[in-house]
This record gives sequence, C-alpha cells and structure tokens, in this order.
Amino acid sequence: MLRRICVFCGSSAGGDPVYTEVAASIGKLLAGRDIGVVYGGGDVGLMGTVADAALEAGGEVIGVIPEHLVRAEVAHRGVTELRIVEDMHERKATMASLSDAFLALPGGIGTLEELFEIWTWAQLGLHTKPVGIVDVAGYYAKLGEFVDHMVDSGFLGTSSRELVRLDSDPEKLLEAFSRHEAVVVDKWDG
Repeated sequence: MLRRICVFCGSSAGGDPVYTEVAASIGKLLAGRDIGVVYGGGDVGLMGTVADAALEAGGEVIGVIPEHLVRAEVAHRGVTELRIVEDMHERKATMASLSDAFLALPGGIGTLEELFEIWTWAQLGLHTKPVGIVDVAGYYAKLGEFVDHMVDSGFLGTSSRELVRLDSDPEKLLEAFSRHEAVVVDKWDG
C-alpha cells in the first residue's frame, strides 16, 4: 500500500513551463489518490510547486529540510509537517524512512544525487521500495540511454537496471508501484 511517496525534484522551475505543469499535476494526482508527499521541504522551484498543488488538493505534505536551508529562508512553512534536520545525509535518510516509494521529476545535481543514492540503496538491498523517474518532455531520455550503456558496458547488471522504472506518464508509474513486488538483487551477479 502506498501511503506516502517521496518526490525528488528541482529547487528551480527549469526553463520549460511543462516542468511546472507536470509537477503541479503530480501533486494533485498524489493527493487525489490519498497518497502523501514527502519531499525536500522547500517553497521554491518544482519542489514548491509539487507541495502547493498537493496541499491545494487536500493532500498531506511532509517537508524534510536541513537547518542551513531553513536559515537561507527557502523552507515551506505551509506544509502539513516540516521536519528540520541537521544535514543533507539526515534529510535523505528521513525522507526514505517516511516513504513507501520514490519518484524523480526534473531537477539538477541534487535531484540526481538523491535518485542515485536511493537506487544504490535498492541495489544493495537496503530497501525494496519502488523507484520511478517521470521523463517530462524527454528530460531523462539521455539518462535512460546512458544507464543502458552502463549495462551494455558491464558496469550495471540488468536486474539492477530494472530497479528503476522510467516513463513519461506518472499514472503508469503509480500503477506499476501499486503492483510492485519486492526484489533483492545480487549487485555482484549482473
């Protein structure tokens, strides 16, 4: 059962309005399915858009933000719950512990770092929760190609590749999440 989904996304809105449109639709979609949002706690960029849309639709939103970003005045004070943590490491661990699945939207290096860390944790068997990437307007298409290249080059096993789903349709990802069966892969056995 999906009670909460962690959304990784940019603290910027990006250069294409479609990123903001999709972020808002995902916030509304999750709230409409009674799925809470766990996210990085900011009121800026796509992060703020997802949170505001979910809140406007009556959803639960839990923000997790490190103290130094609160001091930078980017914390979203209107969320259901704002958890202030010491650092980025505690932020990611807290977000993971509160979530039943993970969804990445467009973002920068912070978004990629969060995505890759949670994917690595799945590969190492530290969690068996579903992980998905919303490929908004082809934003992650080249990443998908590169990950396939990693498999072809022998640096990533097929079973590890399959731990993350990439799709342009968030509803398809949520459907896949609802059918998810826990899989533990042997990182050293392709």
